[in-house]
Amino acid sequence: PCFPWPGFTNAIMNAFQENVCLLSDSYKVSHHKQYPPNTTLVYSYFESRGGLHKEVVFFGLQYILKRYFVGAVVTEEKIQQAKAYYDKHFATPVFNEEGWRYIVKKHGGKLPLRIRAVPEGSVLEYKNVLFTVENTDPECYWLTNYVETLFVQTWYPCTVATNSREQKKVIAEFLAETADSLEGLPFKLHDFGFRGVSSVESAALGGAAHLVNFMGTDTVAGFVMAREYYRCDMAGFSIPAAEHSTITSWGRQGEEAAFRNMLTNFPEGLVAVVSDSYDIWNAIEKVWGEKLRALVEKRGENGGCLVVRPDSGDPATVVVKVLNMLEAAFGTTKNTKGFKLLPPYIRIIQGDGVNLESLSEILGNMRKHGWSADNCAFGSGGSLLQRLHRDTQKFAYKCSFAVVDGQSVNVFKDPITDPGKKSKKGRLTLEQQSDGAYATVQEGKGDPAKDVLQLVFENGDLKREWSMEEVRELAEIPLVRKHKEAAAGAVEAKSS
Repeated sequence: PCFPWPGFTNAIMNAFQENVCLLSDSYKVSHHKQYPPNTTLVYSYFESRGGLHKEVVFFGLQYILKRYFVGAVVTEEKIQQAKAYYDKHFATPVFNEEGWRYIVKKHGGKLPLRIRAVPEGSVLEYKNVLFTVENTDPECYWLTNYVETLFVQTWYPCTVATNSREQKKVIAEFLAETADSLEGLPFKLHDFGFRGVSSVESAALGGAAHLVNFMGTDTVAGFVMAREYYRCDMAGFSIPAAEHSTITSWGRQGEEAAFRNMLTNFPEGLVAVVSDSYDIWNAIEKVWGEKLRALVEKRGENGGCLVVRPDSGDPATVVVKVLNMLEAAFGTTKNTKGFKLLPPYIRIIQGDGVNLESLSEILGNMRKHGWSADNCAFGSGGSLLQRLHRDTQKFAYKCSFAVVDGQSVNVFKDPITDPGKKSKKGRLTLEQQSDGAYATVQEGKGDPAKDVLQLVFENGDLKREWSMEEVRELAEIPLVRKHKEAAAGAVEAKSS
């Protein structure tokens, strides 16, 4: 029966989140009794079996390891806590109390596991191994897949980083075509997603994953995670910006005063002002373009820049109309590629309805009407951090090898009803081919000397970690690499 529990406190919930014995699916609690007799080793792997994008960015395992696996994570107290829950949860006792106690006595509470993974930030075609997990103590064969639940949650930061990178490709292509440089690219897609995700931890993981590709964010949890788990002093940046409440609280007749207040209270640098509270066309033509025009221009003399934010309507249509109206008020110049550019003291940000599909539509309509992509930045929330799931990239964690009765067994599944779920066999290596592409070699037939997988965790200790700087470098898109190489070559040629 369920009833109010007067002893419940946040401390109890926090203790649950710190107890690895409880951080698994219920059915796994009984799996130690289901393997063949004399099983001594279970070896599993994690991959993207397919999905929306052919390339996948690997990111987030380091957080999961540091947060849940490093150190002495099993104690007698945690075992008893788990037992108390499971004895009520199951009709018959199934919790492996002695197995967990063995880890405390033999390993001091450290998990006897070995994990090898690709470097974080690596970009691979799907259907390749991303990391492997195996037990290092034959008594703990059951542990490899007990921890699957936590490890599969790597799907989320990988998918966010992948989705964000695909959007970066789109923006970069339009900048390359319509702008004089890619200089502004790192701040072209801003993370507005904190409120749109399911938890603070999701915001942190997803927010940090977006920062693999960009440097603009309002998701505080993301840059905190990047600092604490990826050694980046400050991975993301933001600016003073209005929301509807800070504008509408002045009343409809006070909209001009609200706008003026933003310009005077933030006299330097970038400031973003949402402008669609009532009538965005009037706001642009009459308020920004006439009544406050001189103030906007004066801020520009000190390097200031007003960022006008439309926040409703069809994005592709609204953005171009806003640009056209700002042109009428403030004028434009043309860049070296013949596309129009607003004065440097005024830009726009589109933060409503932005996703991978709409980005192409908005930027395509801008190009069609002669506008450089440099004029507009974008913000994305739910579509960036929440409108995705594990099957977006079909992530899975499967056993591929075991040792039973001293004999090696290549383990796999091959369901007749879904060939796409066929799993890999045997021990795996990930090897880079002569053309730069990666290939997963199965059944122990790979060359260990060529294996890209690196030891990252063993017996409770973190063996290798990556900084956000290293992650970003590995995840960089080809177009940016090409431009950087060209720029470096030009500098070298000039110096010689």
